[in-house]
Amino acid sequence: MKKIIIAFVLSVLVLQGHAQIWPAITQTAKPWTRWWWMGSAVDEKNISSQLSTYQKAGFGGVEVVPIYGAKGHESKYIPYLSPQWMKMLDHTVKQSTGLGMGVYISVGTGWPIGGPQVTTEDAATRLVIQQYTVKAGEPLKDKVLINDARQKDVAKLTALMAYGKDEKLDITDKVQADGTLNWTPAAGEWKLFAAFSSKTKQAVKRAAPGGEGYTLDHFSKASLTNYFKKWDTAFGNTARGVKAFYNDSYEVYNADWTPAFFDEFKRRRGYDLRYFLREMASTVASEEVARVKSDYRQTMSDLMLENFSKTFTKYAHDKKTKSLNQAHGSPGNLLDLYAAFDIPETETFGSSYFPIPGLRRDSADVRNVDPDPNMLKFASSAAHAMGNKLTSSETFTWLTEHFKTSWAQCKPEVEQVFLSGVNHVFYHGTTYSPDYVQWPGWLFYASVNFVPNNSLWPHLQGLNNYIARCQSVLQSGEPDNEIMAYWPVYDAWHNAKGTDMPLKVHDIDHWLHPTPFYKNLVQLQERGYSMDFVSDKMLSEASVTNGIVKVSKNGAAHKVLLVSKCKMMPVATLQNIIRLANAGAIIVLEEMPADVPGLDHYEQQRASLAALIATLNFQQKGKDLSEVVVGKGKIILSKDVMKALEYAGVKREVLVDSGLKFIRRSVNGGKYYYLVNHTPNTINANLPIQFAANSVVIMDPQSGDAGMAAFTKKGNTTDVRLQIKPGEALNLKATTAKPATTPKWKYLETLHLPFNLEGKWQLSFKEGGPSLPAARTLQQLQNWTDLTDDTATQNFSGTGVYTTTFNLPAKRADEYLLQLGKVNESARVTINGKEVGILWSIPYETRIGKYLKTGQNTITIEVANLMANRIRYMDRMGMEWRKYHEINFVNIDYKSFDASKWKVQPSGLEGPVTISPFIANPKGSAKK
Repeated sequence: MKKIIIAFVLSVLVLQGHAQIWPAITQTAKPWTRWWWMGSAVDEKNISSQLSTYQKAGFGGVEVVPIYGAKGHESKYIPYLSPQWMKMLDHTVKQSTGLGMGVYISVGTGWPIGGPQVTTEDAATRLVIQQYTVKAGEPLKDKVLINDARQKDVAKLTALMAYGKDEKLDITDKVQADGTLNWTPAAGEWKLFAAFSSKTKQAVKRAAPGGEGYTLDHFSKASLTNYFKKWDTAFGNTARGVKAFYNDSYEVYNADWTPAFFDEFKRRRGYDLRYFLREMASTVASEEVARVKSDYRQTMSDLMLENFSKTFTKYAHDKKTKSLNQAHGSPGNLLDLYAAFDIPETETFGSSYFPIPGLRRDSADVRNVDPDPNMLKFASSAAHAMGNKLTSSETFTWLTEHFKTSWAQCKPEVEQVFLSGVNHVFYHGTTYSPDYVQWPGWLFYASVNFVPNNSLWPHLQGLNNYIARCQSVLQSGEPDNEIMAYWPVYDAWHNAKGTDMPLKVHDIDHWLHPTPFYKNLVQLQERGYSMDFVSDKMLSEASVTNGIVKVSKNGAAHKVLLVSKCKMMPVATLQNIIRLANAGAIIVLEEMPADVPGLDHYEQQRASLAALIATLNFQQKGKDLSEVVVGKGKIILSKDVMKALEYAGVKREVLVDSGLKFIRRSVNGGKYYYLVNHTPNTINANLPIQFAANSVVIMDPQSGDAGMAAFTKKGNTTDVRLQIKPGEALNLKATTAKPATTPKWKYLETLHLPFNLEGKWQLSFKEGGPSLPAARTLQQLQNWTDLTDDTATQNFSGTGVYTTTFNLPAKRADEYLLQLGKVNESARVTINGKEVGILWSIPYETRIGKYLKTGQNTITIEVANLMANRIRYMDRMGMEWRKYHEINFVNIDYKSFDASKWKVQPSGLEGPVTISPFIANPKGSAKK
């Protein structure tokens, strides 16, 4: 008995030690989902049951967004922010809290922000400039009224400027109420430019009942303040338990003005924009036009930051909650706009290509859009700069066509998000659907459908657990990117084309990709450097302690500031760069800035910039590299950025040469490494990390397993033995502490011949529809969609169960690896009555030694397929299931959805299913 007790205690201690290896899985570590309330036709019963279902699947919270409703259910619609609507929100918060979940809420219905409380005065505004010609002695025949008939009821003349040969006149006060101009030039021909403050008249897209109305003027503080008055009535003085107020991406079209713009511009830029209406209207590229428009865009950015972003966050804080915002698409400096919120949120849209063998990517089922992970870094960089712990992402928007997305396809896409610094993932998304609505239930028009009616839902916990483990690591400690990279927004703003410049995700080919900044970013990442972006405003707030640069007191630490080649730089920015060097920072300059932005006194500013540069007495330190010592720090000048970083002592992560991607987090006494293999090759090697470790633990986020790695410390680096197959990821925890009693990681090295599980398989079906195919015995393993003698197999979406037995004469190997081969699309494995786990992604394999026994073994593989075949069947049969107001339901190309002509999607288990015996290499040396 004493031995049994000791063994039990030891086993508990081992389990506790194993559990403590992983950071705690908190509410925010789990994935959250956007929760669309269609027509807000919700009730307490279904809210409770659905939240419970989400919690059991591994969700940490929901983000409530009311939208348009389903046809035929209008009587159940609840007006937005009405007492009944607030009652449903309160119930949601109460139930979520009881389940250990959280609730965020959109500050409007649909998007962008707006609604019935937005008056015409507070609505999104645009500048319309009309041109006239008038000659000496001749009155203007036309009345100075806006030409657009749709704007006559809202447009207001704000300026009328007359341009002669060498003269500009403000003749606004010469215009009578009816538009008649009481002014005639004495000589010459004059060009008149009339500026009208008009309205976009854009309505909220996908609005819910009670949320319809105009889109808000984002550049007016009064507009946002007035908008929230209705919220004050509904919410009172608190957030009612809501953990964050959320604002969706800026998709406000042609909103390039606000009524107070002329006065704001003059106060901020130092001159009167009225006298440059000709330049604002010009389509001819000129230096003066570009400078005027740069000033105009900077003013737009200032107003967006101060009047919307900061006001929004203050409102959230007054309600004792957090602010969350998607800044992308805004006409402003994205870094500053993201930084004004507690949780910056980015967005993925479309599908990326990954050369992972076997990863399905049908060109007909994906949009012609490749998400750029570097676009995501604007949000994470802002969070890192301000010391905010979370960066969120609206993830998987239109990853594939409806009903064709597997969890395996989600994995590399979300890994790319993690590698960009995101650590708080939101699915796009989940639709509330009451229990009285038949399959497939209510669905949002844009995929992916993370809904309980999805035939893959029973296996969603596999993806959710993976994300939770990854985010538990990525929310730990502090970001560890050694380079702070200056983003030269003035180079983008110095452009004579157009007026406002929304920095959209879909326009990065124009404003981001062509820049030296982006070129350096990509090349440095490929060489193993990591970085955050920094704005001019952030540099003005940055400080240096012991050579480390931070934007804010609690912000991320950086070893070097990198300034890529840029044309335009304000004098104040270069002054701040020199100030940081004086305080001990290391600065790497690719080239000196050539010019200053803006129009006001730019010749004087240009001279000041040149004088400042002249104070830097660079000394040659080698070919194409020079240096100047400035105070406690130094500035390195080189067109070879990587050479300059090496000279500055910034070490790259050499492990990227193997094809691995990484992101690091700094924790007390160590570092976390998150490593991903998106290559087509298996990596089996000793690879160095830039950390002198006394302990390295391998943590497998796919399975949750962990063990002490084989490693060798070499000075300031550590060689770690890694085995990572295509599509896999690993976490490393490297610390200076002495090695713990963690069990050793098993490296699978000496391979014995695998054996296939051949012979007969029993196939049955446990859940799904429209009807369950008949059970049968298979003479060989195959997809159930290959069984064409039963039409039910062609139409079925759900779970099929494959079962067989096999004999294991003796357990002589240290470990056994189960490999399922081709799976369509996800599998839950049980061996000898014990659940092994969900194999939901490539390479569809897992270690099973502890589940096997000598003699006869039984293996059960539950395979879940896509929703596609059942939807195909319903459309072929003419069943009506998509009945929604507004956009209704569209395909990936935004055309009417029709699955009737789809091919049957392969479903089931193709195999071959193999078990491979391995001898674990106790020394962990790399295979030669």
